[in-house]
Amino acid sequence: MGADMTIAILVHGGVGPHPSETQRERGMTQAVRAGYALLAAGGSALEAVEAAVATLEDDPAFNAGRGSVLTADGTVEMDAALMEGHSLRAGAVGSVTGIQNPIHLARAVLEDGRHVFLTGPGAERFADD
Repeated sequence: MGADMTIAILVHGGVGPHPSETQRERGMTQAVRAGYALLAAGGSALEAVEAAVATLEDDPAFNAGRGSVLTADGTVEMDAALMEGHSLRAGAVGSVTGIQNPIHLARAVLEDGRHVFLTGPGAERFADD
């Protein structure tokens, strides 16, 4: 990263009341730091976004990954998406279960390039491959 480049990263941890705002603030700070570290080391914006979102997914304070709110059926279904702006490449997954970090699966869909959006069992089969 050039000396004249300014690095900026922002995360949004969702809305609504939460029993521990301190825990959410701590989690968002960790997510920013994860993404910033990659950018400062010369990583891409895509890598930084993936790392920041994975950090939120790993934190039970957020409605993502480990902290996902249950569906009406009492199950966890998660979605994730990301896009690389210069090339307009995108990858997304929807209604996935049993995936620790859906953002990593969305990145794999993007990198694979055969699809843009996979859902449910099709996305899970893609993850198994």
